[in-house]
This record gives sequence, C-alpha cells and structure tokens, in this order.
Amino acid sequence: MENKWEYNYENLHTDRPGDTSTYSTDAACGYQPAPVSAGPASGPAGGGPGGPAGPQNGEPAPAPAPQPSGHKNHGGKKWLTRALCLVLVAAVGFAGGVAGSRFAGGSNRVIYQSVNRGDASSSEGSVPEGEAMNTKQVASLVAPSVVVITTEEVVTSNYWFGGQYVESGAGSGVIMTEDGYILTCAHVVSGASSITVTLTDGTEYPATLVGADSQSDIAVIKVEATGLTPAVMGDSDALAVGEDVVAVGNPLGELGGTVTNGIVSALNREIEVNSSTMSVIQTNAAVSPGNSGGGLFNAAGELIGIVNAKSTGDYAEGLGFAIPINTALPVAQDLIENGYVTGRPALGVTVLTISDAQTAAQYGVSNYGVYIIEVNAGSGAEAAGLQAGDMFVSVDNTVVSSTAELTDIISQHQVGDVLSVQISRDRQLLTVDVTLGESAS
Repeated sequence: MENKWEYNYENLHTDRPGDTSTYSTDAACGYQPAPVSAGPASGPAGGGPGGPAGPQNGEPAPAPAPQPSGHKNHGGKKWLTRALCLVLVAAVGFAGGVAGSRFAGGSNRVIYQSVNRGDASSSEGSVPEGEAMNTKQVASLVAPSVVVITTEEVVTSNYWFGGQYVESGAGSGVIMTEDGYILTCAHVVSGASSITVTLTDGTEYPATLVGADSQSDIAVIKVEATGLTPAVMGDSDALAVGEDVVAVGNPLGELGGTVTNGIVSALNREIEVNSSTMSVIQTNAAVSPGNSGGGLFNAAGELIGIVNAKSTGDYAEGLGFAIPINTALPVAQDLIENGYVTGRPALGVTVLTISDAQTAAQYGVSNYGVYIIEVNAGSGAEAAGLQAGDMFVSVDNTVVSSTAELTDIISQHQVGDVLSVQISRDRQLLTVDVTLGESAS
C-alpha cells in the first residue's frame, strides 16, 4: 500500500554521480505535481504548449485565515496538487552568518529574541549559556518553541460532477519572536485557506501567512499572541560533522512535540528538490512526514536548521535534511519586510519541461525540451519578444534541456544582466537578448 504521507520527486538527486536516491519535502502538509491536463493546449502557430489551457503561472495567494471554531482533528491527511511549471527565478544572497540579534532595516523591523540560557531551566536544572546538554535537557528547553501547524484548503474536484471539498494537513513550526512570528516550510502552508497553530500547552491560535518562498522552502506565519517562547538562533556555519543534534516536530501530523536525536551527518549537502537545488544539513535524526517546518537544535539548545526533507529510497534509512538557519533567517527577514525575497533575478517566464512522449502528444509538440507557458507582463522576456510556445535551445551559450539547468544558469547572474537566449519557434532558431529583472514572488 502506498504511503499517502510521502511526496516523491521524480528528478530529485544529490550532486554525486550515480546516486539514484529520491527525497521528499515531508508531505504531511506537502504537495504533489498535478497530472498534465488532458487535451493539448492551444499555443502559437508553432504548436507550442502555450495558451489558456496550459499550466498557470504561480499559485493563488492564500486567503486570510478565518477564526476556527475549535480544535479539529486534521489527522495530517492533506494532499495538494500543484502545477508542473514554475516561475524561473534563481536564489542569490541567502547565505551568511547570523550577525546580531535583530532584522535590520525596513519599517516592519522584527526582533528575534536571544534568550539567556543562564536564565533558562529544564527538568535537569539551570544550564549555562553555550554549554552542551544531554537530549533530555535540550528537549525540555526547546519544546515550548516548537508548534504544531494544521491547515485547510478548499479544493475543486476534477471529476465530471465537479464540486468542492476541504483537504486538511499538518506540519511543524518554530517560534521566532515573543509576539507571534513563526518560521516554517513553504510547502507546509502552500495553498492553505486557513492555518491554525497549536502550542505545547494545547493553546490554539488562528494564523495568517506573512510570506512564503517556494524556492528556498521557507515561510513565515503570524499569530496574535504575546509571551511566547522564541527559539534561540544558532549559527549553522559553526556546525561540525558528528555534532549532536535534536529534531523536534509533529511526525505524521498527529504526534506533536516528538523528539528524535542524532548527529550532523554531512554539511552543505546539495540535493535537488522539484528542479531547485538546495544546500542543506544532513542528519540521521529520525525525520518523518509532519516534521517539516520543525526545528533541528544543537546540544546548546540553539536552532540551527529547519527540517524540510527526508529520503524516500527503498533502502535508505537515517537520511533527513534541514535548511541551515543562516539560510532561512535572511529569507524570513525579506518575507516579513517585503513579502518576497529581494535581489533574486528572474527571466520573466513560466515554463514546462516536456520529457516524455505522452506529454509531448498532449501539447502537440514533436521535440522534448523546456517550453514557455506564459510570459510575464512587463518582464525582460516580454521586452525581448519571447512568446508562449517558444522552446529554449540555449541560454548564455549553454544548451538547456531542463528547468533545473535553466534555473542554474540564471542563478549565476544578477538583476540587470543581459542573457543571450536562443529559442526554437515555428521550426526556426531565433536569438534574442533578455535583461534579467527582479522576481517579486
């Protein structure tokens, strides 16, 4: 019987040749790629996959969360479908140490509190700041900072009789501030029409989405509360392989507050998730669906990572992954202050990779490749004359055959750079210069 909790990425791999393991963003509140819509989409004269019947650009912003009427046993049984195409943007400038204890700049400045560990106490007594603790002490200390997140989404049925129904899901989150900012994974809250946060003492709050970034898989939500217990932010750049770590989260969407321990198995591990390459912390601490958005803590009780993926290989055990906190915090800062990640270059198109005969037949194309589904208004791509249905041949003098390759090329450039783009249209090769803009999504 298929495990309904897991989401297997078809093209997910590490940077090591010959590694065929697959990974998943933990699907307790994850998403699955939607099947390609039946019937070919109408495009330009060249027979491309553009037009209204093709996948749409991006996703609708989640509506503000309504007040829930009490606790609901969601059971973590959410399965969302998402379009295969994605907005081509490339992450830049996320790395860097945690300098200081607040987000600088902007009118919406948010302080993330640094708790003095000398004042903190666990069931084992007072623990001096920076001193290593055992698993029991760490668990007792950080438990109030990790929350359960449950979501609901109104889904329209694709069956012939139509109709709508509600899907629920669950994940985890880590409290950033005393006044209610919470860090989690973007896929935990993706598409949610309502979000509920449950603290370790059982108190529930409705939450609103501040911002989410699918490429880094980081999101920030907010509850109207005070006196919460924020996690102490650590320094993921200071981690060493073999160092003890503790993961705290909500496995299976039903077991909030679960603690597992292990070590840092590897650092700067590059894995490809849904055509986006991420540099993550690898750990053997048990990570299960529902842990996504939860915390990975060091032996000093400091938050050093946000759990977001696990291996789903048949013979793989003890392979969990977490986004380094030094990567997550700058993203969270941008989401809080601007609503999106600034400084990220974008070509200004939505694309679909066609790599099998069935999809090619549905879209009425004869060649495999990366096709433009939609050109964003006001983008560099529009100014250069790119059209829906165009197939990328090369970008920046590099042959392109997948969205991952296209994203990788863009990531090596900055906003304002001009790229030479060669496309195929109506069986003719055309070369245009495209100026990269800034992604606002």
